[in-house]
Amino acid sequence: MSETVRDSLKEQVSRLPLSPGVYQFVDRTGTIIYVGKAKSLRKRVSSYFVQSREHSAKVRVMVKQIVEIRHIVVGSETDALLLENSLIKTLQPRYNILLKDDKTYPWIVVRREPFPRVQSTRTLVRDGSQYFGPYGSVMMQHSVLDFIREVVPLRTCKLNLSPEAIARGRYTVCLQYHLGNCKGPCIGAQSEEEYDRLVDMVVSVLKGDLRPVRTYLEGEMQRAAEALRFEVAQRYKQRLDALDNYAGRSVIVSARIRDVDVFSLLPDDDVAYCNFVRIRHGSIIGVSTVRLTTGVGADERDMLTLAIQHIVEQIGGGELAREVIVPFLPSTTLLFDGVTFTIPKRGEKLELLEFSQKSARIYRAEQLKNLEIKNPERHTERLMNALQKELHLDRQPRHIECFDNSNLQGSNPVASCVVFRDGKPSRKEYRHFNIKTVEGPDDYASMREVVYRRYSRLQAEGAELPDLIIADGGKGQMGIIHEVLEALGLDIPIAGLAKDDRHRTAELYCGYPPLLVGLRPTSPLFHFLASIQDEVHRFAITFHRQKRSKEFIHSELEQIEGVGAKTVSTLLAHFRSVAKVRAANIGELSALVGSARAQRIYSFFHPEQ
Repeated sequence: MSETVRDSLKEQVSRLPLSPGVYQFVDRTGTIIYVGKAKSLRKRVSSYFVQSREHSAKVRVMVKQIVEIRHIVVGSETDALLLENSLIKTLQPRYNILLKDDKTYPWIVVRREPFPRVQSTRTLVRDGSQYFGPYGSVMMQHSVLDFIREVVPLRTCKLNLSPEAIARGRYTVCLQYHLGNCKGPCIGAQSEEEYDRLVDMVVSVLKGDLRPVRTYLEGEMQRAAEALRFEVAQRYKQRLDALDNYAGRSVIVSARIRDVDVFSLLPDDDVAYCNFVRIRHGSIIGVSTVRLTTGVGADERDMLTLAIQHIVEQIGGGELAREVIVPFLPSTTLLFDGVTFTIPKRGEKLELLEFSQKSARIYRAEQLKNLEIKNPERHTERLMNALQKELHLDRQPRHIECFDNSNLQGSNPVASCVVFRDGKPSRKEYRHFNIKTVEGPDDYASMREVVYRRYSRLQAEGAELPDLIIADGGKGQMGIIHEVLEALGLDIPIAGLAKDDRHRTAELYCGYPPLLVGLRPTSPLFHFLASIQDEVHRFAITFHRQKRSKEFIHSELEQIEGVGAKTVSTLLAHFRSVAKVRAANIGELSALVGSARAQRIYSFFHPEQ
């Protein structure tokens, strides 16, 4: 392996996320030679490139052939296992144990028959039965089946329970009936309508909706408790607790979706990221994302059309599935003869589209991070251009300042200002402010004082003024800043970041009067502004905590009769903490503050002596 390839692989590994997913090793010819799953992609893949006695000769040979690392992020370890399985069967990588049969996944089937049975299976038969799963392991599948059978009394026998067969009266109840695990539909002791209600409950559980079975269990528990059958009530309580451990199904493999292609589009200025997911026989067999140069202001429908054409030609083998899932229709469907475009609103197809969109966002974030590492100047230029465009500024905001207040029920009110230059924090220019003119928790008045102090001083000193001021708040804080700047005769653009009910940055305002900027909260630009807000909040909270801590220390020592602020400062300068003052003996204290004060201080901390 050459030094260039080694450095490239090292960089690729460093950019891998810590999320669960599937990784693919590619050789010089572009062939995928290995597919693996990981709980943490970066940790697992990096283990291949460190010398270890645990590596077999086969692994060492394989590693020497790697020139590229690809990855797909998924939601869980189970999804990673299932996707790995699908890709191995499809790609047949040289260094994998090849899985050539179609009976890999364990499913749960609700049979299409009178009084349906709920069973385990590895074979999908298109007979109208409902299949749920797949499950990452037989143990997981069996635990779900055991849970269902314990909670819902359904039959497990192989009898033909057609109305005619039951009417002939040839069947007798089995042991399961006597154990209470079956209500005897074979002898007509349970109606088909009642049985179907229980089956619907099971189907809800398998779909991930636990509300019907929870209501059922709570009702049974309540009835058992009222009848003083406390052991039975406890069993229902345990079953309710077991609901929290139930694992939902995976979007990676589906029994209801056969052959579809999924496209999602993520526009970003003059480029777009398009993700492509290919599903065949109900399994994801390929996931890829491409970056397309589309031009500024391009229509999203045209961009999607261009992206589908490009991906079909370069990645999809020139063919599309008969059904294609998209977030919106392309500008023309005439180019894709015989294809039905679906815009899902709910269900598994929507989950597949969301998986594709998430993959596109992850790819874009990785690309932008790579761009920032390789060419920070270009990344900064791009960020500043985008900010100037979105906020309608006259020039790039190379110098940004942001303010935040902090107080606890009006005590120790403080404020902070952070400074960003060229998109990076300039910590040496950060400033703290003690609020001097405001009594009580009044954020608006505190903001007015701090902004006036900050910019009147800069104005008087002839110092550089910022290109943009950001308020940690919405329209109210922006209005206060505007009033102060107007009084000082300054014309500095203002932006405000407002939070939602969950205290998450949700909206961006600019100008005066403030106007809402239609910026996606998932965009890199929004993340950049939110990072400024997080930084000023952190800086303000840190200062506030330090002030409160210092005030507490001083107030504790100043409670001692005859000890003033000067003595407190002397003690803390020498001992560094109240704990060390408390531990000092009479001699140490006397040498510092005299025998009389030393005796008072020692007696305060040791009243029993």
